[in-house]
Amino acid sequence: MRTILFAALSAAVSTSALAQAEDPNLWLEDIEGQRAIAQVKQWNAATEASLTTMPGFEERRARALKLLNDPNQIATPDEVMGDLVANHWVDADHKRGLWRVSPLSAYLAGKPVWRTLIDVDALGKAEGKSWVWHGANCLPPEYQRCLVSLSPGGSDADVVREFDLAAGKFVEGGFTVPESKNSVTWADRDTLLVAMAEGEGTVTRSGYARIVKEWKRGTPWSAATKVAEASESDIGISPFAVMDGDIRRVAISRNVGFYAARVSMRAPDGHWVELPIPETAIFDAVVSGQAIARLVESLGQLKPGSVVAFDIAQMLSGQKPEPALVMEPTKSQAIEEVAATDNVLWVKALDDVSGKLFALRRQPDGSWSSKAMPLLDHSTVHIAGTADKQDIAFAAVEGMLSPTTLMSVDSTGKAATIQALPAQFDASKFSVDQRFATSKDGTRVPYFLVRRKGDSRPTGALIHAYGGFRAAQTPTYLTAQPYRSGPLGLFWVEQGGAFVLANIRGGGEYGPAWHQAALREKRQNSFDDLEAVARDLIRTGVARKDGVAISGRSNGGVLVGAAMTQHPELYSAVIAGSPLLDMKRYSHLLAGASWVDEYGDPDKPGDWAFLSNYSPYQNVRPGVRYPPTFFYLSTKDDRVHPGHARKMAARLSADGNRIYFHEYMEGGHSVGADRSEDAMRAALLWAFLTKEIGSGAD
Repeated sequence: MRTILFAALSAAVSTSALAQAEDPNLWLEDIEGQRAIAQVKQWNAATEASLTTMPGFEERRARALKLLNDPNQIATPDEVMGDLVANHWVDADHKRGLWRVSPLSAYLAGKPVWRTLIDVDALGKAEGKSWVWHGANCLPPEYQRCLVSLSPGGSDADVVREFDLAAGKFVEGGFTVPESKNSVTWADRDTLLVAMAEGEGTVTRSGYARIVKEWKRGTPWSAATKVAEASESDIGISPFAVMDGDIRRVAISRNVGFYAARVSMRAPDGHWVELPIPETAIFDAVVSGQAIARLVESLGQLKPGSVVAFDIAQMLSGQKPEPALVMEPTKSQAIEEVAATDNVLWVKALDDVSGKLFALRRQPDGSWSSKAMPLLDHSTVHIAGTADKQDIAFAAVEGMLSPTTLMSVDSTGKAATIQALPAQFDASKFSVDQRFATSKDGTRVPYFLVRRKGDSRPTGALIHAYGGFRAAQTPTYLTAQPYRSGPLGLFWVEQGGAFVLANIRGGGEYGPAWHQAALREKRQNSFDDLEAVARDLIRTGVARKDGVAISGRSNGGVLVGAAMTQHPELYSAVIAGSPLLDMKRYSHLLAGASWVDEYGDPDKPGDWAFLSNYSPYQNVRPGVRYPPTFFYLSTKDDRVHPGHARKMAARLSADGNRIYFHEYMEGGHSVGADRSEDAMRAALLWAFLTKEIGSGAD
């Protein structure tokens, strides 16, 4: 099943005299406040005035836009619907995209024949809305009716509307779920399961929906009946459905913690059964009557990180079946993605951060056979989609110097190229290496290094890292590194710099243990890992002592914020995108309460004791000179509050530190509602790095 991500509701900001005294920048948490927006516009203007006049800026902005809008793009299979493939396509003429379908046979032959269903730009213009595409959920096996999700301005909140695939238009009088942090799925053609945040009494402390209702066609929402409820202290609740061959299994996930969920499934007689699957396990898919999950903790003799199977029929009858081992990773592996077709389980694993794909089948005796798929070694592999009836997986394969190739793979190992992108730059000029740094506690930390061939003098180095939420950072083509900064990595190495992707602890590069090693009170390990990579680059002569820049986005904002406040002498420039920085107030802002399992609860003295040691905002010290910092974010981010970046910028600049600040009015947590804004950001960041740490070996 697709991972269900919850987004946040706006939280009220405390403006008491006591709070203002403790934090004089609290007014910047007023997201749309007149005073706060005026300050944002002033910072934006100053940043643009400083950087857009840099020689080479306009050239790189235009080139970034051309690269991002390159018509040679992979048309990814967002969903295979029977004999159709659906795709959301964005290009220079369609900034918000086209939702379209092609016959599967033509797509597999590499010659898709597209039929446009929704032109998102045209729809927004006609309806006077700044619509951003959030996806579609079409009801199998007919795939005639779809639930289309559209976000106004790119926030996590969206509107869900019923669409007739055959007619190619929205259903007049059909289902419409109003703007909210919605989670909606089909129970059947005339029934929806809806979790909607409707205000007081319907949301958890984290701001997510806490009630699932069953809504019948032709009845008002007020007549919808409650079928499940989470407590206020839970993270949230959401319905979903998966296909098990020809059987549609409808379920509800109650997230009792950020890393804990209890899944209930509807039995054939209509009643709901909570499945006896460990709540810390990750429910991934169903295949051959088995519920597939990844273990985060040991279960009997089964090790963390293993893929296991639970018999669905037995569970729905009230039994507690013993789990069967499907796949156990080696010490160097982590199982990162799991998907299912009618008869095959597809597993993508990382092996020292290189991707591998396996096809597994359940045998008559209940065991599982496994076959490695013949894909390019030392590459990033991503399961881009599946075709259920054909038992085909679509695998996207790429590397830092290798453009993406989309392949179809069947369970026998037969692979065919659907589409291979041409190179966007001359890769022969560059080299890519995987290296390992040693952290303070002796842990080997991998990182990927790209630079010009033959360069041996120390240069400016840009390190991008994340280090949290089990999210592995795998190498992708250099025109899309680092995340949401487009071709910044390419621009940097072309002029003689080094680009580094660091696989620090907190991510999922080596399974649950790698994540847990930087969880809560162990967070310092991720900062130490980043420091180890930086010092290794200096020690080995890759980076100048005054030429190390660091970049992080979202959770990566905590990382780079802590890094710069702990070692201001080590880092010479900092990029913080949509950053989390105020760990004292984070749990009271937007989605923050849902992350206490990752960071700890600052309202508990014991947790604040370790959070206060690194919280970037609270650790800015008067009189200390911090590296120049570029903050980029969005006013419409309803996941990480824009107040984090605003307040950090205010605190740093008040003491004379150089800050650059760029806040888009739209775009949500991803920042930037279209590629023209992404191109602008790539050029601004290039100009920032060039201005602050120079280029090449100078």
